[in-house]
Amino acid sequence: MNKGFLTLTKENIEKEHICCAISDKKCVEGYEEKKAWLKQEFENGLVFRRLDERAKVFIEYCPAESAWVPITAPNYLYIGCLWVSGQYKGKGYAKALLQTAIDEAKKQGKDGLVTVAGKSKMHFMGDTKWFMQQGFVIAEELPYGFVLLVKKLNQKATNPSFNKSVQKGDCPEKSGLVAYYSNRCPFTEYNVNTELVKTAEKRKLPLKIVKLKTMKQAQSAPTPATIFSLFCNGKFLTTDIGSCLDSRFDKALKGK
Repeated sequence: MNKGFLTLTKENIEKEHICCAISDKKCVEGYEEKKAWLKQEFENGLVFRRLDERAKVFIEYCPAESAWVPITAPNYLYIGCLWVSGQYKGKGYAKALLQTAIDEAKKQGKDGLVTVAGKSKMHFMGDTKWFMQQGFVIAEELPYGFVLLVKKLNQKATNPSFNKSVQKGDCPEKSGLVAYYSNRCPFTEYNVNTELVKTAEKRKLPLKIVKLKTMKQAQSAPTPATIFSLFCNGKFLTTDIGSCLDSRFDKALKGK
């Protein structure tokens, strides 16, 4: 590992890429929406740091109080995304990126770091097994598969927790499909509003789309996965954006 990391700012983000959907023409709108979301959240302490390379190697973290997830974790840093893909796996980049967040948490006097993941592997979520190898432990587990992971720097600190809105794994609408999403990911805008709409229409399934446009909405959402979550007849179904596609939807539905 001999390449350096680049931290994006309001000053350089227009000329720098954000790793995901770099060349995906279908997701141009989502790509720009993600950049706009990043610029907005920089004001709330969000850090986006990536490999100084045309690659998907990056971390996002922020004060947990301003994270777009329904958790309570005062004086913690929240890790939103940590992704290393392709030829860059196995070269120490994930550990190095995580260490930058740990160093920042110590510098800011934080009590620790938290992240949301799946008890077993979930799409567009962190890898629980890997995080636990780095010293994270499960602070809380939800019955439908999500876990809240914590790495305490202050062992006397209050444990983080999921908010009440996500405890049951259901949403207010009890019939048909309901998709919750935000612009935290450049792939959501197109796949939800184009592919999922077509998929639902083909099957004559009612569909409601809920876009989380504010931090407050995200922090009170019925799902810990505010990038994308699909519900069916009121129950949580999947975090897989790929399930929006006609070719993958039935498999996701059958899984439940």
